[in-house]
Amino acid sequence: MTYSAPQPTAPTEDTWWVQQWVDLLNSYRFKKRLERGRNYARQGHILSLEFKNSKVHSKVQGTAAEPYQLSIWIESFTDEDWSYVINTLSEKALYSAQLLAGEMPDDIERVFTSNGLSLFPFTLADVNSKCSCPDPKNPCKHIAAVYYQLGDFFREDPFVLFQLRGRTKEQILEALRQHRQQAMNQADITVETNVEETRKSAKAKSTKGKSAAETKQKKTNLLTGSNQPTFQIKNFWRYDESLDPSLVVITPSEQTVLEVIGDMPLAATEAQAISAHFKALYQAVAQQAMMTALS
Repeated sequence: MTYSAPQPTAPTEDTWWVQQWVDLLNSYRFKKRLERGRNYARQGHILSLEFKNSKVHSKVQGTAAEPYQLSIWIESFTDEDWSYVINTLSEKALYSAQLLAGEMPDDIERVFTSNGLSLFPFTLADVNSKCSCPDPKNPCKHIAAVYYQLGDFFREDPFVLFQLRGRTKEQILEALRQHRQQAMNQADITVETNVEETRKSAKAKSTKGKSAAETKQKKTNLLTGSNQPTFQIKNFWRYDESLDPSLVVITPSEQTVLEVIGDMPLAATEAQAISAHFKALYQAVAQQAMMTALS
């Protein structure tokens, strides 16, 4: 994936992932070195920036005629790590919906921390880099320039964070789609199995009741000398035998729709008010549904 390096944007209120990257840079003790890199980025010295797998490759024009070539990378998560992350993401319908819509959930970091991971490196020392310039210090001003440029890329495309950890946006979305399809298929299988088991059990009960009725009818025919059926067509669908309680179960759902979709993507005050309204509404509807089903 290749990006043409944009000019650094004017200071605005950034999203948490951009601010976290900026805080990471600000925590570096050799601030003058990073400041020179920031000026380089602002002056347009970054000629190109390209992602190859989980590495960032860039060309930065320095004092030499030929631009310097550099690369930046952080430790990628293992396949097993990503499997845990994808499973956690798929368990929350809201996360899946936002990611599939191309949006980054505000609390996505919780998914990684719950699996013992961190989306961001803890310190700048955890970020690996090398540059073809003669400066023996790391980061040199060329690497520092790309550090600041990455903040702008995070602002434009937060999925770049995932790529630095070893998964592209397309790979993550495809994995979520597969999880959703598997869950739907499993739900269909479960429903079909339950329906089939219920049908077989009901058929067995019906057959048992029918056999008893036929035996009784045969006895009646023998006593009356009649071989004609005595049932009425209007009573064909009546079932006078008692139903097995195990075949008829009416219970409230163990999990509500509100719990499935998770937290609302709203400010805390608005989300609390709307959530309380929907909970009250859900309880009233659920109670009425139970009364109707039991009547």
